[in-house]
Amino acid sequence: MQDAKTWAQRFPMDRPPSMEELDRYADNPLWPELRRYLKDAYGAEPRTEYSRCGLEPGWNLKFKKGSKSLATVYLRPGYVTAMISIAPKDEPEAEGVLLTCTEYTRTLYHNTASSKMGRWLMVDLTSPEILEDIKSLLALRAKPAKQ
Repeated sequence: MQDAKTWAQRFPMDRPPSMEELDRYADNPLWPELRRYLKDAYGAEPRTEYSRCGLEPGWNLKFKKGSKSLATVYLRPGYVTAMISIAPKDEPEAEGVLLTCTEYTRTLYHNTASSKMGRWLMVDLTSPEILEDIKSLLALRAKPAKQ
């Protein structure tokens, strides 16, 4: 059972959480699988960064393949949210990928405004099917080394 402290209260800017603390806080059985996939397919290890964002300050995890950003992961008790950016140049390919995705992911994509910076999808990892959607969307950002 999680206590009532917020993420920022549990782990202030001067106290980065360990991976074990991150896993316990997320308490999501799909989270280790997503992390393992990012490592195996892209060689991407999580890098913790502190965000001072007024809406949701606290630690998040950035995953990169070389210098290319793949995803930023936000954790809440029982929830994992992956922010994946779809570049404008990748939107036509994304439309094809979406045909194989869940209704949730298709709706999220179409309800997320497009800008010159792309679409920033905040995908809640709530099922194995959505994990597969995340993998498909990540492949738009960078091709995995292993499939």
